[in-house]
Amino acid sequence: MAAELGASRLLAPYFSSSQIVWTIIIGTIMIALALGAVVGGRWADRNPDPDRLYLCIMAAAVWIALIPLVGKYLIILISGLLIVAVSTNFLVLAAFISCLIIFVPPLFLLGTITPGLVKSATDSLDDNASVVGRLSACNTVGSILGTFLPTFVTIPAVGTFVTFLIFSGILLLVALIYFLSSHAHRLACLIATVAFVVSAALSPMTGFAFWEKGLAYEGESIYNYLQVKTLADRTILSTNVLFGVQSVTMKHPGMTGMYYDTALAAPLMADQARSALILGMGTGTYARQLRRYYPRMAVQGVEIDQAISNLAIKYFDQPADIPVSTYDGRAWLAASGQRYDLIMVDAYQDITIPFQMSSTEFFTLVRNHLNPGGVMVVNMNMIDDGQGSINAALTNTITRVFGSDAILIADVPQTTNRELFARRPSSGNCSGSGGDTQGKKAAMGDYPGSDLLAEAAARVSPDPDLSQMMEQVSSRLSAVGDAKGRVLTDDNAPVELLGMHAIDRIIGREAGPYRRILQQEGIQGLIREVS
Repeated sequence: MAAELGASRLLAPYFSSSQIVWTIIIGTIMIALALGAVVGGRWADRNPDPDRLYLCIMAAAVWIALIPLVGKYLIILISGLLIVAVSTNFLVLAAFISCLIIFVPPLFLLGTITPGLVKSATDSLDDNASVVGRLSACNTVGSILGTFLPTFVTIPAVGTFVTFLIFSGILLLVALIYFLSSHAHRLACLIATVAFVVSAALSPMTGFAFWEKGLAYEGESIYNYLQVKTLADRTILSTNVLFGVQSVTMKHPGMTGMYYDTALAAPLMADQARSALILGMGTGTYARQLRRYYPRMAVQGVEIDQAISNLAIKYFDQPADIPVSTYDGRAWLAASGQRYDLIMVDAYQDITIPFQMSSTEFFTLVRNHLNPGGVMVVNMNMIDDGQGSINAALTNTITRVFGSDAILIADVPQTTNRELFARRPSSGNCSGSGGDTQGKKAAMGDYPGSDLLAEAAARVSPDPDLSQMMEQVSSRLSAVGDAKGRVLTDDNAPVELLGMHAIDRIIGREAGPYRRILQQEGIQGLIREVS
């Protein structure tokens, strides 16, 4: 179980910790244990020598100890080969092959142990069932410890790499005690010990993103892999090695060049801009932008990962007077009775939206927490259109709750992001002044006309950056039609599968030229291109 949990944390920075990846890990490891049990039973019947059992334990221990040292390199190698070789199901294939190569051998060896123990511990058929029962109980107790200790103790305290070393060290110690007490296989014991020491010494020297130099921070929380990088003009947070940037703070005040800039249109679309709730606070990028351009707006953040909130204070200049609750966004809404003029939904889990924050039930909850004339803005992390796409499903779902007349969308240039704005109707006449942020309402439903966004921005903030950005946003805004196709519910929200298909399309676009080079010029041509 410790190896299984370690596998999920080793793969997560590269392939996410989605249900898809968890299924691959559990399924692959169960297959390895089952095959090991079959083979171990045959070995035990042919030769019930306990030395073989302990050699299997030692070999598995050494293999697991080497995973922190070489596992990340194998994952990147496998990913690099597959990204130019396959056009669909990249995440599934890459995660499955990585798991097959890295984790099947040691788990197969450990699977051979139980049949051998049964054979060695059974003296007669009279107590055979009792022996099997006691061994099963011991296995269960070990699984319980291997489940709780990594999750709540070792991984939060010392990280994934050291967790592998701790549990492999326990296995190795068991084998060493046996062989040293019986004065057998001393050379094997020496080699195994040296391999363990080498891995323990070298593994902490490189992190998951071993090619990155000079990271300000690299670590893990109970939820995420975390990486902070300082660039010339900004500091960025990544929670995934292979996919994107999750938060940013600029070293000089101004626009970020990311989707947060487009989302700044949301307060101008609302009747008032007095209060905002951010679900998925991250390191507070959107909160800082709201504070800069809408200084009179009260902001409340919700972030499930306390470690990210800590990094926000240390590296990202998070204002101390913006309250942040460490909570799941939906659970926080369910417990709160407060309403807001603006709600930003930016809660991503690895590469996709958590299913419980993508359903009609969730968006109904958000709508009920908006003031009349309030606006929800949703960050869609991957532009993926067409029937059956994740964006189509999310748009249909939100349309079902807010109505098609209440929704506008805007793609973010040079990114894979799309911002969706959904407005709760005003309780009274919609053509009023709209407080200190609105001019005359016109155009689509209650939204301000496209030409009025920049005009309203100029009244809100003296900074010309906001008006210029709103001019650009206005040109990108478009309406959506009626909801047709899949609508996501709590009972049926396959966002991970839909997100995986979106990633396949993105990878297909980005890796297409390299695949053509591989087909036309072979591996040498590809090496020349990337070198």
